[in-house]
Amino acid sequence: MTALTLSIEPADALIDVPRRIVVRGAQPGAEVSLSATTSRAGVAWRAQASFRADAQGTVDTTRDAATGGSYEGVSPMGLIWSQVPEVAGRRETFNQPVTDALNTEVQASSQGSSATGGFVQRLAGAGVTRREVRAEGLVGTLYLPAGEGPHPAVMILNGSGGGINEPRAALYASHGYAAFALGYFKAPGLSDYISNTPLEYFQRGLQWLRREVRPLHDFVAISGQSRGGELVLLLGATFPEAVSAVVAYVPGAVVHSGQNAADPQVGREGPTWLLDGKPLPHVWENNRTASWKPFDDGPAPHRHERAILTALQDPEAVARARIPVERIQGPVMMLSATDDGSWPSSLYSRMVRDRLAETGHAHDVRWLDFENGGHLIVFPYVPTTQMVYAHPVSGKISTSGGNPRDNARADEASWAGVLAFLHDAVAAKAQGAKQ
Repeated sequence: MTALTLSIEPADALIDVPRRIVVRGAQPGAEVSLSATTSRAGVAWRAQASFRADAQGTVDTTRDAATGGSYEGVSPMGLIWSQVPEVAGRRETFNQPVTDALNTEVQASSQGSSATGGFVQRLAGAGVTRREVRAEGLVGTLYLPAGEGPHPAVMILNGSGGGINEPRAALYASHGYAAFALGYFKAPGLSDYISNTPLEYFQRGLQWLRREVRPLHDFVAISGQSRGGELVLLLGATFPEAVSAVVAYVPGAVVHSGQNAADPQVGREGPTWLLDGKPLPHVWENNRTASWKPFDDGPAPHRHERAILTALQDPEAVARARIPVERIQGPVMMLSATDDGSWPSSLYSRMVRDRLAETGHAHDVRWLDFENGGHLIVFPYVPTTQMVYAHPVSGKISTSGGNPRDNARADEASWAGVLAFLHDAVAAKAQGAKQ
């Protein structure tokens, strides 16, 4: 009997690089089991899938469909996105610090024979550097690519969970961008809540980033997710000359109240953003149709989106709270999902796209809308199984929506789309500088 062998290529690469997992030496037609275990922030995440060896006794995950287990069908990285934690409720998918690579052990077995292998996923490529930023009241982390530069820059903003989005910043830097992950609440020295956040804080962050890295072609994009997606559209409209391009993941098209990230003393119907010390009008304010009841009392798993939809039934409130995206002076990209459980990101993205079209936006506008995907669009080859969670601020249990397979597809296609968009946006800025 031929010994089972297992090969994985590439064995060590960035997290967004797919791997080819091949088993050889099985009996033709025999069932082959593949299992994968990844340690994530000290917790083991596991997946397993079964395959049928071909006439040469081979299984190739880039070609062959899983017939059962954690996922089914053809998916080269199914053993990653279908993983679940062995400790229920854990959702941390990266190590701390995020520059510590993720190591996955893979085992193949068939008819009493087995083979083992593994691969490494990195958020920070060779030469990427990390620096904590505590300057001018700003709290964040700066990741710089290898080489002297200059490099185009991106400022990254998190959503209603707060904190500092270092994983995305590290990966942006690995693709050649000076990446500044800026915290604005739930970060050291900052408020625990999103309520009453001044937009001037982000203006200061953009100014600091420009001075610090002197970006290529003076290109500074902003990238944000969820409340951060709302925020980057708002910042592009409020400080248009400071923003070269906008990448809005599952964004809002209107200004929202504090919602689940609100200071309890202010309340979830209180203001989120301040400008010149004054609250910006938000969609829950003086709204005749808005109700939290569909979210609070709706069937489990609770969908925050159901409450948001009630607020959108008041056209006057929507008009007052609409983000004036027509003021943005650069390219815009939006990424949304049709089964977003947090808010209707597909509807919101359509509203933004249509407004930009109506007003003759002079720059590139792109929109990727992922069928059956949910709110948690990240980047490729991370677990997508944990949709139901307790909100990091309010503790309310809800679902982000989607399903593991379609969420994984969204992760993969969105990241490829964003990298292409930013590449073209930098090129357009360079061309404009020559004219």
